[in-house]
Amino acid sequence: MALADELRAAVRDYLAGRPGASWQAFARDVGIAGLLVPAKHGGAGCGPAEMAAVAEELGRVLSPHPFLQSAVMAVEAAAACGADELLEELAGGASATVVLPGDGELRLDGDVLTGVAPYALEGELVLAYAGGALVQAAPTRRTRHVTMDESRPLQRLDFDGVPVRRLGDAASWSRVRDLGIAALAAEQAGGARRCLEMAVEHAKRRHQFGRPIGSFQAIKHKLADLLLVVESARSAAGAASEDEVAAAVAGSYCTEAYLMAAGENIQVHGGIGITWEHPAHRYFKRATSDAQLFGPPQGHRARLAAHALGTG
Repeated sequence: MALADELRAAVRDYLAGRPGASWQAFARDVGIAGLLVPAKHGGAGCGPAEMAAVAEELGRVLSPHPFLQSAVMAVEAAAACGADELLEELAGGASATVVLPGDGELRLDGDVLTGVAPYALEGELVLAYAGGALVQAAPTRRTRHVTMDESRPLQRLDFDGVPVRRLGDAASWSRVRDLGIAALAAEQAGGARRCLEMAVEHAKRRHQFGRPIGSFQAIKHKLADLLLVVESARSAAGAASEDEVAAAVAGSYCTEAYLMAAGENIQVHGGIGITWEHPAHRYFKRATSDAQLFGPPQGHRARLAAHALGTG
């Protein structure tokens, strides 16, 4: 069995047995926080395949753990700058978030940061790209947003002239963004697959006119089309970490695939699919919020167009 498959099984078993475990416990028991951290800094030294396997499992259960922003984006940002101490903190279970250029209005004057990041993923440590540099800073205020998707907490970060720790220049920010998109795409593929599984299970179990609704041609075609979309999303997510183009392809395709899968899951379930008690609506909410996290599908396609036309 490949390492990615072993890791996938371990994460699935852990999440099933300890659904309320903290990020620190998860990091301690499975080593997930340091997955991409080099072994010399206390991590596992794994690569994109293992990252995608973990992200897919987290997306499958709508996990609130900060794997995307902390174990992927923050680790990549720190590694690119040679911030060894920070890498060791992250591998040990410290959570972090990364504010990318354009995610807020931040001004760096010397070693003082001022401004606001209106929508940031939650994390104990805050890394921000500002003034051509990557800095670590403690926000003056954190305000948690009330959002449609409570499984992906967002917060507003205010910086009122706070001192910063300079980590390096901002040259790596686009790679950090693209790796974040790749991890998100894997989460989306995992969520889409779970929506398909739920729809198939219901189609087998629900009877009308004396037979399972899955035997009706309309449902068969709907589920067959959805299977093709889900498998394609997984393929796109698997290649997303290769380069900027692959990340943009995955960002566009996996976002729309998840939205389709979440919507069709509700349709197959019928009336029960729109009730508060059924989990289908939670996947639709996550799919909808994910569609804005690194920009909508149209934004990813605009980047692809710019690349293809040589205008980017």
